[in-house]
Amino acid sequence: MDNGIKDLRGQSGMTQEELARRAGVTRQTIIALEGGKYNPSLQLAFRISKVFSKSIEEVFHHG
Repeated sequence: MDNGIKDLRGQSGMTQEELARRAGVTRQTIIALEGGKYNPSLQLAFRISKVFSKSIEEVFHHG
């Protein structure tokens, strides 16, 4: 699953650490998500989408 987390995070000026804190995960999880090495649970996908005020479809998409 592709995602736009790194781009959205960059546009918002947010660090990996800040996104991790706001999403309730570790920085390592954010690194894995941005690198495409981890598919989030639906609950985590919703939390990340909420952080960016975007829909899940805007953040995550099938490649």
